Amino acid sequence: MTPARAQRLTLVGSVLGAAIVALDGTVLTVAQPSLRHDLDASLPAVQWTSTAYLVTVAALLVFAGRLGDRFGHRRVFAVGVLGFGATSAGIGLAPSIGWVIGLRVLQGIAGALLQPATLGLLRAVYPADRLGRPIALRTVAIGLSAAAGPVVGGALTAQLGWRSVFFLTLVPAVVAGVAALLVRLPRSAENHTAAPGAGLDLPGSALLGAALACLVFTLVGVPDRGLSPVTWLGLAASAVLGAAFVRHERRTRHPLLPPTLLRAPTVAPALGVLLTASAALFGTLFLATYFLQDVLALDPLASALRSLPLAAAMVVAAPSSAALTRRHGPRRTVVAAMSSLTLGVLLVASFRPDTPVPVIGTAFLLLGAGFGAVMATATAAVVRAAPVRDAGVVGGLQQTAMNVGPALGVAVATTLTAGHPLTEALAPALLTLAAIAAAGTLLATRLPADRAAARSPEGGERRARSARSDAENPLP
Repeated sequence: MTPARAQRLTLVGSVLGAAIVALDGTVLTVAQPSLRHDLDASLPAVQWTSTAYLVTVAALLVFAGRLGDRFGHRRVFAVGVLGFGATSAGIGLAPSIGWVIGLRVLQGIAGALLQPATLGLLRAVYPADRLGRPIALRTVAIGLSAAAGPVVGGALTAQLGWRSVFFLTLVPAVVAGVAALLVRLPRSAENHTAAPGAGLDLPGSALLGAALACLVFTLVGVPDRGLSPVTWLGLAASAVLGAAFVRHERRTRHPLLPPTLLRAPTVAPALGVLLTASAALFGTLFLATYFLQDVLALDPLASALRSLPLAAAMVVAAPSSAALTRRHGPRRTVVAAMSSLTLGVLLVASFRPDTPVPVIGTAFLLLGAGFGAVMATATAAVVRAAPVRDAGVVGGLQQTAMNVGPALGVAVATTLTAGHPLTEALAPALLTLAAIAAAGTLLATRLPADRAAARSPEGGERRARSARSDAENPLP
C-alpha cells in the first residue's frame, strides 16, 4: 500500500470515528425524554444513561491509548469503532432502562478504545510537520456532528421514535472499521506501536482510572447535589487517588506516563489550554442555553438557530488555524484563539432581555472561532510533541482533557448560579468562566513560538544524528 493511500484511509477512519462519538452524545440528549416515557424509567435512571458512559470513558482513555501503543492503533481502533456501532444499535433494541445503562457502559469501553486511536493513527501515518491539516479536518467533523446531532436526532425521534437515533452511527462505524483494517501502517510505525518496552502499568492505570472516574462522577453530579458533603468527599477521593498515582509513577520502572513525555515543553501547556478552553466554552453554553430558553422564552429550535454561528465559525476556524500555525506558529495562533473565546464569554455575560440578535450572534461567532482554532491547534501541538511510540497515551491525555473540561465548566456554572435568578447570577458566573479562559490564554504563551520549535522528538533526533555525522565525516 502506498503512503498516500494509507494516509487517505486513515484520515477517513479517524474523521468518521471522531464524528460518530460526537453525534452519539448529542442525539442521546434529544432522545432521553422519549426514552424515559417509552421505557417507564425514572429521571435518575435516565441521567445514568449519560453518567455511566462519561465515567467509563474517563476511567479508561489513557489506558486505552497505551493499549494502542503496545498492540497497534489499527487493531484497537477497529475494535473500538465496531464495538461502538454495535452497542449503539443494541441500545436501539433495548427492552428496559437497565439494558440501556449496561450497554452505555460497554459503549464507554468502546469509546475509550476508539478516541485516542483516532489521533494515534494520524500520528503513525503523517509526518509530524503535516499533522495540522488532518487534525483540523477531524475537528471540523466533530463540530459538524455536534451541530447536526440535535437537529437530526429531533427529526428522527419525532418521526420514527427514539430507537431510530441509535442506528445512525452503525453504517459510519462499519465504514470506519473497514477503512482501519485495510490500512497498512509504515514499518517504522508498526515497530513503534509493538515495542515491548511500552509497558501497560496495570497498577498505575487502575489508580489513574479510579481518580478520573471519581472526579468526573463528582463533577457530573454537581448540578443536582451542589457543593454537598458527597461532592467534597468525591473531590477528596479524587485527590487522594491522584496523589497515589503520582507516587506510584515515580517508583515504577515502566510508568504509564513516561517522564520524558510529561517533561516535553509543549505537552502540559497544550493540555492545560484544552482543559480551560473546553471548561469555559461548555460552561458558557450551558448558561447561554438557559438564558435563551428561560429568559427570552425561545423554543429549542429557535434557541439552536441563535447559536448556529458557533458551529459555522468552528467549521471555518479549524482548517484556517492550520494555515495560521504554519505562518505564525502555535503560540500566536492559540493566544489569538483563546482571546477570541474569552471575548465571546464576556459578551455572553452582557446579555440582557433586550440584547439585539446580532450581538447574540456575534458572541456565538467569537466562541466558535476561538474554540475551533484552539482545539485543532493545541491538539496538533500535543500530538506532534509526542514520539510515535507514545502517540496513543498522549491521545488519551488529550481526550481526557476534553472530557473533564466540559464537566468542570458546567459544575462551575451551576454552582455559581444555584439559588439565584439567572438574570442576576449570569454575569458573575460568566466572569468566572472568562477568568478560566484567560488562564488558558496565559498557558498558551508557553507553547512553541514557531513551527520549527514544535517539531517532533524523532525529527529532532534525526537532525542531531545528521549533524554529528557531518561533523565526524566532513566533506573533502
